[in-house]
Amino acid sequence: MSYHLFMIVLAVVNLKGGTGKTTTAAFVAHALHEQSRRVLVVDADPQGSAQRWSEYAGGWPVSVVGMPTKTLHRQLPGVVGDRFDVVVIDTPPLEEQRGVVMSALQAATDVLVPVAPTPIECERMAAVRDAVDAAADLRPSGQPPRMAVLLTRTVAGAASTQVWRELLTEAGDRVLKVNVGRLERFSQAYGDPIVNASATAYGDAVTELLSGVRA
Repeated sequence: MSYHLFMIVLAVVNLKGGTGKTTTAAFVAHALHEQSRRVLVVDADPQGSAQRWSEYAGGWPVSVVGMPTKTLHRQLPGVVGDRFDVVVIDTPPLEEQRGVVMSALQAATDVLVPVAPTPIECERMAAVRDAVDAAADLRPSGQPPRMAVLLTRTVAGAASTQVWRELLTEAGDRVLKVNVGRLERFSQAYGDPIVNASATAYGDAVTELLSGVRA
């Protein structure tokens, strides 16, 4: 596996479906594009939601390729070449397609986990942590990719958001400071063009996530 020196490969991962992985991947990719990055979106979910979104929207300003395969980590360098600075991988649910997700984790430099601040979603983080740690044994470096949690579908003023932020932090997770609110703009975005992603909470998340990461 070989990328050019400053490549960032960001895998968006969670245990279950319906956790906002595709929405997160789409907005993050657009925010990066708006920051003049050369972005490739890899749709690793057999359902192909990211690819269909791009088609419904009349095409995205970023390249999209489908790679729902357990050999993604081996195939990706040949697809990337020297044409892209950032790869955003939209993964399938870990519990359903573990082999595909583990391949994505082998390829990733960074992992972003969108999580709603609820007991059931935060409890599922244990399985995600285990998978990221297990990926270390499969990687040439012997180290896991960097992981960050993004709190999504948050309710303005809800005290529970801060409670779960603190509990996840105590569990050893890096939790981004920005919260992505439960907004119609995000929940109803599928299929529509995405504009001004950098001006949303996802844009702030990109800035925070990549601060200190090779750019």
